[in-house]
Amino acid sequence: MFRKILIANRGEIALRVICACKELGIATVAVYSEADRNSLHVRFADEAVCIGPPRSGDSYLNIPHVISAAEITNVDAIHPGYGFLSENANFAEVCEASHINFIGPPADILRLMGEKDHARREMAAAGIPIIPGTEGVVEDEAAVEKAAETTGFPLIIKASAGGGGRGMRVVRRRAELIPAFQTARNEAQQAFGIPDVYVEQFIERPRHIEFQVLGDRHGSVMHLGERECSIQRRHQKLIEESPSPAMDAQTREQLGTCVAQALEKIGYSGAGTVEFLRDEEGNYYFIEMNARIQVEHPVTEMVTNVDLIKSQIRVAAGEKLANVVGQVEFRGHSIECRINAEDPETFVPSAGRITAFQMPGGTGVRVDTAAYAEAVIPPYYDSLIAKLIVRGRDRVESIARMRRALEMFIIEGIKTSIPLHRRILADPDFAAGNLDTHFLDRLAPVLAE
Repeated sequence: MFRKILIANRGEIALRVICACKELGIATVAVYSEADRNSLHVRFADEAVCIGPPRSGDSYLNIPHVISAAEITNVDAIHPGYGFLSENANFAEVCEASHINFIGPPADILRLMGEKDHARREMAAAGIPIIPGTEGVVEDEAAVEKAAETTGFPLIIKASAGGGGRGMRVVRRRAELIPAFQTARNEAQQAFGIPDVYVEQFIERPRHIEFQVLGDRHGSVMHLGERECSIQRRHQKLIEESPSPAMDAQTREQLGTCVAQALEKIGYSGAGTVEFLRDEEGNYYFIEMNARIQVEHPVTEMVTNVDLIKSQIRVAAGEKLANVVGQVEFRGHSIECRINAEDPETFVPSAGRITAFQMPGGTGVRVDTAAYAEAVIPPYYDSLIAKLIVRGRDRVESIARMRRALEMFIIEGIKTSIPLHRRILADPDFAAGNLDTHFLDRLAPVLAE
């Protein structure tokens, strides 16, 4: 087992990793920007190192600074959390060259899965269904016009190295094709430093369903069920749950087993998420893989009783998956609401000081957060400040428990997304499980009243 781990992240995920390390008896090192000097992950780590000014590029994304902090504190592993450097293949290679274990997949796997067109080809070769589209990137206007002839309209142009909706454009008419292609390439270049895009058929009202996977360094990969992530705004998830209301046990086992076998073939290790779109006819199509832990991992933990962060650490240390996880049993239903520091109607970020902070409790309620009363939410980072997770015997109890917990969650001094979550949870379509990625568009007129 590792002796000391540096957490190359901030906020709730950094604190979550520290908790896992404490239970495993592993010492921890926090890194922080000048804006995060008073953060809880700094307080609860065994050691802490300032790695730069508030801007992410000067601190959390600065690989030399992170590696220097790891070397001066003599750690033997780095946990990247999610976001920032978690899927950066160059960072994984630098860790290896510095004789520091990277708690995640090998660099070549990060590179493979980080380029969506390559990941699509790999999954298709393994028998995973993919959305019809181009086999590789489209490099010019003639190529995108040819792709449109094959795919038809509507279609979607996606950044090959992208995520979070950046470098992505839906095209419904031929007149929109070239402007959308140029805009997607420009966005991709600005966001990821790579202008490459590819084309897929556009599914009008899909559900977004993802499988949690975990692999060891001995060639074994397993799935831990699926999560429903259809409640989104601009491709950013707001609410996740497990299991999906649309998934039956037979489909779960068939698709989950197929995913695990495909990842075994490429030598995947660590935690990851394989993401699918489900069309209105019930067909599943692979769209991408996130080769890291996800924000929404707690809902899987709640229904499987598997600590995914501790499992990540243990398999990275060389333990076999069978000893780390064992037999997985799915029990109950879990829902997670992402509590963001933003206006619940305009979605404008709301940085500032939290003047009151009271978390809900009771049976089946969990809050993952690094926020506290008098904490200052800086304007430099993602607006996520807390994750409210509940578990119930079934989906009905889980919804009732979440509605109660949202009512009892007090955050004052800044605006939060709690009112939006309360309206979503009270919606009849949500209660009935009638979900798709455009759910919020249909709710928006109600929010404007």
